[in-house]
Amino acid sequence: MNITVDTDMMRAAEEGNAMLERIEALQPMLLANQELARTERRVPDENIQALQQAGFFLALQPARWGGHELDPQAFFRMQMAIAECCMSTAWASGIVAVHAFQIALMDERAQEDVWRDDIHTRISSSYAPMGKVEVVDGGFRFSGRWGWSSGCDHCSWALLGGILPDGTYRTFLVPESDYRIEDTWHSMGLQGTGSNDVVVEDVFVPDYRTHKQSDGFEGTNPGVDDNSATLYHLPWAQIFIRVVSTPAIGASSKALSLYTNLVKGKASGDITKLSQDTGTQMRIAAAKNSIEEMSTVMMANFDNMMSTLRAGETITLEDRILYRYQASLVIEKSIEVVDSLFSSAGGSSVFQGSDIQQCFLDIHTARAHVANNPTGFARNLGAVALGADNSDYFL
Repeated sequence: MNITVDTDMMRAAEEGNAMLERIEALQPMLLANQELARTERRVPDENIQALQQAGFFLALQPARWGGHELDPQAFFRMQMAIAECCMSTAWASGIVAVHAFQIALMDERAQEDVWRDDIHTRISSSYAPMGKVEVVDGGFRFSGRWGWSSGCDHCSWALLGGILPDGTYRTFLVPESDYRIEDTWHSMGLQGTGSNDVVVEDVFVPDYRTHKQSDGFEGTNPGVDDNSATLYHLPWAQIFIRVVSTPAIGASSKALSLYTNLVKGKASGDITKLSQDTGTQMRIAAAKNSIEEMSTVMMANFDNMMSTLRAGETITLEDRILYRYQASLVIEKSIEVVDSLFSSAGGSSVFQGSDIQQCFLDIHTARAHVANNPTGFARNLGAVALGADNSDYFL
């Protein structure tokens, strides 16, 4: 019997496992820098440099630009491992790292602008359609203010959203010389993400440094052809929506570990008291199940999408709509986990500096991101199932 071996898939798996081991080796340092992230209101420089050396920011970058072209499953395992230590670092670094995927979809000239001189160039973003766009010869005049640009202090380019006069949406790639960062990030949670405002005042953006929403949705991206790695045939949005929800899975795992240790401490070493506490039993069981469920669904979604693409088939719109909705539920489920644990974690949890309180604040803050509100995605899923047309093009 002949067995076909996908060498690229095996290579990606091996590199992903090796990188995960490097990330896990950084966990003590990431834990030690939690307070620094909170007080500086940005990811500590040490964290960024360590993640760069581990290869994290190159995980989804094309091989021709020094990247690893890892499968999404490997990337998100690493993001969860980072979030088990510091959700702010996982959130900001994951968003910065995922932009390598989007740049790979864009015109070859845009890729050269970003990576020609330095493959370690980092990009932040804010996709809200806040840009004022004027069509001019060869491109656009572009202005606006965008909030929530996580990790922007560590980046030299930004991807910013805008609506063209014809009503279509694009992402505009802008170098740091064309924008300024304003320190506005004073938040209740995710304090260490440095999600400040980016301000652009009437700059020129060439057409080739824009990414059409329609290309991301339809898979007609100018930077992708039949010879591109399977990774880049995934719908852009399926990758991005997970990068702003997956950190909550890691933070939920952290909250469960903290809660278990807190409760054991209260038991004064008498495990029989703990084992007979049905409330504690139920909370821990429910938390473990929810965390496993969220992780398993995500990995299964990407397993299905990657295997479909490798078979030369197309991911159905129905599946994309379902996966979009499932991604939006992660924060809701994580809130249920952390609220249940926090509510019985004891008096020490209410004081500033409490680690389990930080998990509570971080996950609730993540809920404010528009991608983590399941209402519209639930309606679209139900409507399409009943025969209506799809109304979401960020899938």
